[in-house]
Amino acid sequence: MKMTNIYEGSYQWIMFGRDENKPDNIIDTNQYMVRTAKRSLLIDPGGVELFSPMLAAVLHYAPADQITDLFASHQDPDIISSLGLWDQALPKAKLHASDLWEGFIKHFGCESIEYVPINDNGGTINLDEVELQIIPAHYMHSSANFNIYDPQAKILMSGDVGAALEEPDSPIFVENFDLHIEKMRFFHQRWMPSNHAKKVWIDRVRELDIDILAPQHGRMFKGDDVNRFLDWFETLQVGTAV
Repeated sequence: MKMTNIYEGSYQWIMFGRDENKPDNIIDTNQYMVRTAKRSLLIDPGGVELFSPMLAAVLHYAPADQITDLFASHQDPDIISSLGLWDQALPKAKLHASDLWEGFIKHFGCESIEYVPINDNGGTINLDEVELQIIPAHYMHSSANFNIYDPQAKILMSGDVGAALEEPDSPIFVENFDLHIEKMRFFHQRWMPSNHAKKVWIDRVRELDIDILAPQHGRMFKGDDVNRFLDWFETLQVGTAV
């Protein structure tokens, strides 16, 4: 598993991903960590098959007692089926997730971690050095779905929005946006069900100051490619199946 620092200031953002040992029939995912002096947040910590390499990678940055918070953007197993194992490893941590999904997420074996429900309007996660904003992203693609925005680092963890299905050895950032489009098209047309919800999300996100857009799958976008993605996504008709 590769570990990449994507922001370094008074605190860090780290991306974990590109698991070269994953089975061919398992989708590759990006996991993110926000590390401050005494606290750390794991964002969508991954599937159960990733728990061992993720734990080893995370402990490279912080001791277990300083991994204080976890965030689940939605209920999909590829990004949070490891929660039952994190529950055993981090019994004093807090899990921030939608109040709609609590009864579903508990099926992953979350018994000790304190569940912090997020209502539909979003909220914040305070890590002392930084207060992260929980941005509503409903129906993108989940009916109760959230992104994480860091106004200091100017990073938006966009969940499945911006995702592309690629090989583990692909670059970390988009290098040629036009060539990258075809890696994203089917994913967004099939997994995003609503053009109305898409417009609501785009209008909300355009009000944020974003340097890096960091999805759950594939490459991240930075600089001008953030607006290129929003412009492309705005014209794409979604919710299509054949």
